[in-house]
Amino acid sequence: MLFNSVEYLIFLPTVFILYWIIGKFNLLKLQNGLILVASYFFYGLWDWRFLFLILASTIVDYLVGIAIHKKQGQGEKGKLFLWISVIFNISLLGFFKYYNFFVDSFVDMVSLFGYSIKSTWTLNIILPVGISFYTFQTMSYSLDIYYKRIKPTHKILDFATFVAFFPQLVAGPIERASNLLGQITNKRSFKYEQSVEGLKLILWGLFKKMVIADGIAPIVDDIFANYGTLPSSTLILGVTFFSFQVYGDFSGYSDIAIGTAKLFGIELMSNFKFPNFSRNVAEYWQRWHVSLSTWFRHYLYIPLGGSRVSKLKSIRNISIIFLVSGFWHGANWTFIFWGGFHALAYIPVFLMGRNTIYKDNVVAENSVFPSFIEIGQLVLTFIIVTFSRIFFRSESLTDSFVFIKRLFTEFQWEPYHHPMGYRMIDYYILLAAFVLYEFRIRRDERSPFKFKSPIVRFCAYTLVIFCILLFFDDGVDRSFIYFQF
Repeated sequence: MLFNSVEYLIFLPTVFILYWIIGKFNLLKLQNGLILVASYFFYGLWDWRFLFLILASTIVDYLVGIAIHKKQGQGEKGKLFLWISVIFNISLLGFFKYYNFFVDSFVDMVSLFGYSIKSTWTLNIILPVGISFYTFQTMSYSLDIYYKRIKPTHKILDFATFVAFFPQLVAGPIERASNLLGQITNKRSFKYEQSVEGLKLILWGLFKKMVIADGIAPIVDDIFANYGTLPSSTLILGVTFFSFQVYGDFSGYSDIAIGTAKLFGIELMSNFKFPNFSRNVAEYWQRWHVSLSTWFRHYLYIPLGGSRVSKLKSIRNISIIFLVSGFWHGANWTFIFWGGFHALAYIPVFLMGRNTIYKDNVVAENSVFPSFIEIGQLVLTFIIVTFSRIFFRSESLTDSFVFIKRLFTEFQWEPYHHPMGYRMIDYYILLAAFVLYEFRIRRDERSPFKFKSPIVRFCAYTLVIFCILLFFDDGVDRSFIYFQF
């Protein structure tokens, strides 16, 4: 079930009404049971068979968490159970997401030495939606218990709800038990203001997904499908539009997820903090897919020594993080190159000691407009990040390098014509207005409609809803991009 579907428009208010009717009678277990059933129904509509994977991951990490806690202080016994969790979750992810990649890579490697092997070992494997997200979420639960950050829950219903919570099950944010599980185990009361905030975030997320991302998707698809015959001016347009598409698509999902959780009295972590207004690559990664970058920081970068070791080892750790992050995104060398590219862009910022200077402030913090220096920083960072998207969007490394070659050799300019005949000027105005509006609200990612005047606020709601209805097409499959990861 998609957030941007008619089915979800029926599903969400139905669950919401039942949930708070139950809440009136203080039946927390029944509330959590309803959420769990709704979550399994929500996920099962994709493919009910994959519910067994979620159940398996839930049961294993539930039992492992209790076992780790019991064995704490007994040396290697606790670590053994931790390894059971890690190996089980990585094996699930590895088989469904990376098996064919490793087989094909082995065949290609052998062919370099003059041997020919038919790739008969590959399997017709369907990638379960959201597997990269919920395996990381359950694995972090076991890790946090092992490192004594939290205590395990003995309530299987609460833990299963934590794993399968439908707003963030499919594409995050990747929550930690210290935040989400604690809210699930405690009584929740209906708060009007919280629900209104949630509806505003859902509305803004739908706008970003259905108007921005889906609106420019046909242009991006057309340019990347025909890049071999197009001039550099059109290729620049295509990769720039893709940068906006993937941002609108993924951050839109996160807004809808966070807003939906608010309707049920639950606060999820922010996953996007206006990354397009970053002044260097380090700040970009503090603002883009925050739940994943913090996951890698807590569970991989810091255990490797982080930045507390020598410069050389710190560079090694940074490289590992970005390469693993790239590989997490997909079983393709393009994603590994994408991660490596970001490592190369991040390391100079780290060596200059500028990787944390923008951690606690936003661009133009105390002014209406950014300075000329800040504008230059924003543009340069956007160019670096957008260039990396060539690897992210291309089907293969060959496609990536041919795209880049044409980008720097086919200098002629030609006006691009929309594949459906629409005026391109309308899209330029739409994106420009979107950027300016996001710059206005850049200080608070949770308040997309912050206006003092109720009249202006009403007009904003009306305009956004009108745009969503205008771009809505139930006959077009516009799944969220990160579902494939």
